Amino acid sequence: MKDHFHTKLPSGRDIPFLTLGLIGIGTSGPIIAKSLIPVPSLIFLRNLIGGLVILPFALSKGEWKTDEQKSALRWAALSGAFLAAHFLCFFGAMRLTSVATGTAIAATQPIFAAIFVKFNGGHIPRRSIGGMIIAFLSVILITGVDLNLSIRSFQGDLLALIGGIFGAAYMLIGAKVQKSVSTATFTSVCYLSCAIVSLPVVILSNSKLIGFSTYDIALLIALILGAQLLGHTMFNASLKRVSPVVVSLIVFFEVPVSALFAYIWLGQQPPAGTIPGIIGLLFGCALFVVKSSQETPQLK
Repeated sequence: MKDHFHTKLPSGRDIPFLTLGLIGIGTSGPIIAKSLIPVPSLIFLRNLIGGLVILPFALSKGEWKTDEQKSALRWAALSGAFLAAHFLCFFGAMRLTSVATGTAIAATQPIFAAIFVKFNGGHIPRRSIGGMIIAFLSVILITGVDLNLSIRSFQGDLLALIGGIFGAAYMLIGAKVQKSVSTATFTSVCYLSCAIVSLPVVILSNSKLIGFSTYDIALLIALILGAQLLGHTMFNASLKRVSPVVVSLIVFFEVPVSALFAYIWLGQQPPAGTIPGIIGLLFGCALFVVKSSQETPQLK
């Protein structure tokens, strides 16, 4: 099937959902940067606990009986694998580059989503190409500045970009799955799948799962409540009624929210040379989404 993105703006309960979601994901980058818990452990614990919290609500739905629902659950599990890859890249980026730079580069995921759609038989509208070009030139500018500053920051930029690719796959599959099952069912399967996929990384990297300081445990709880339950879950709930295009456009505001939290909590400011690139990147991504919003099909 070839459903099409639409431009209907959020209304009713979706407005507070998306507002809470934006605040939730905005806390993610600074918390990850501040925490001393190993990245694989953060990902595993965040998704395991988040998935278990939502699981009772999913079980009450009983959405595993029909062939369509069983297929949706398999897609949800695959989405969890992509989410694990996204988190590994994004969390790693937050430890290597600035929060503002990393979140800005990861915000390219709607462009990668459109590219995936192109390979799935859709098309990229010609009038949206300008936004794509601006976005990628901005990424080159940001990474070029960071490369001159340090290899470490450059590596963080690349991880954020790869994380955007995996995030696009997660978002598209999530929109597809929630046509057949509830948000609770999708997110519980997705989060638990993410935890299972990340567990081998925890083991191979010798990352501990216990023995953290009280402060780091508090940061982990804040990450689960904020970015996981308020952030990803609220956005996934909105995807049942609001276009992924509009949700993606709102997610762009994660960049200034994260940058503000990073400044308040960490005293962190992005390198001055990257600021024009960050602005250009957000403008290019927003232009791309707006121009393609009436034409771009979803994942089949």
